Amino acid sequence: MPPRKIIIDTDPGQDDAVAILLALASPEELEVLAITTVAGNVPLALTSRNARVVCELAGRTDIPVHEGATQPLKRALVTAEHVHGKTGLDGAELPDPELAVAAQPAVEAIVHHIRREPPGSVTLCPLGPLTNIALALQHAPDIAERLAGIVLMGGAYFEVGNITPAAEFNIYVDPEAAEIVLKSGVPVTILPLDATHQALITKERLDAIAAIGTPVTEAVAGWMDFYERFDLEKYGSAGGPLHDPCVIAYLLRPDLFEGRHINVEIETGSDLTRGMTVADWWRVTDRAPNATFIGTVEANGFFALLTERLARL
Repeated sequence: MPPRKIIIDTDPGQDDAVAILLALASPEELEVLAITTVAGNVPLALTSRNARVVCELAGRTDIPVHEGATQPLKRALVTAEHVHGKTGLDGAELPDPELAVAAQPAVEAIVHHIRREPPGSVTLCPLGPLTNIALALQHAPDIAERLAGIVLMGGAYFEVGNITPAAEFNIYVDPEAAEIVLKSGVPVTILPLDATHQALITKERLDAIAAIGTPVTEAVAGWMDFYERFDLEKYGSAGGPLHDPCVIAYLLRPDLFEGRHINVEIETGSDLTRGMTVADWWRVTDRAPNATFIGTVEANGFFALLTERLARL
């Protein structure tokens, strides 16, 4: 089979960076058409810088990086330097990128690639707030029926919120964009905190990656070591969760994941629960299913896949 064509929409972030590396290490299965950046974990200038840093680290300067939205559709931007550090990639010292930003803006690039490729062949992989994806769907409604699907990291149900008591960060930052995506009619798969909180960066898993001893894995180990300190203090678990690589792992090994096709709605009107993903996990409403909501990940298999693929770079 030819590799699946994907566009990664991202706001790097250490876990976003690892997700990008996992995709770039898997060319037999995934063809990365482009990387588009959005403001989220840190402002756009830094997410754009960080995406290009990761491409250069992987030796993939052929991947175009397109800059997207500087702020959410209707809200002031909320960022997460308290988790990711002031650069978004704290934990590893890497040079500023020589790779230039692509001339075409992110939304135009998304539309261009979807229209250029055969219908049903492109999957969007959003790892941050969904602003760029919503803008593309609004700007070019015809792309909805041409997409193979959208596989995104965001939301929560049993694990509730990580930025407010009710909301996960990516959805909270731009809930109106998330609402547009979930009402688009595109097949959507959601990797929420319910799954990603099972993918814990334990000492043994971190040591296995660091032991590979390449520039890529040394950077990844540094990022993970920095990134997980916040979650260890917050959750008191055996390690911090590695969220965004779950999206790429799902494309590579869907057998490692289980979920349900259910209705998911986004709360946009309440100050108390803004950005909440109201997931009808128990199917107690008559609302039509609109997303596959992943509930579990087989963590040992996930980290075995990640470690093996990072060793290729």
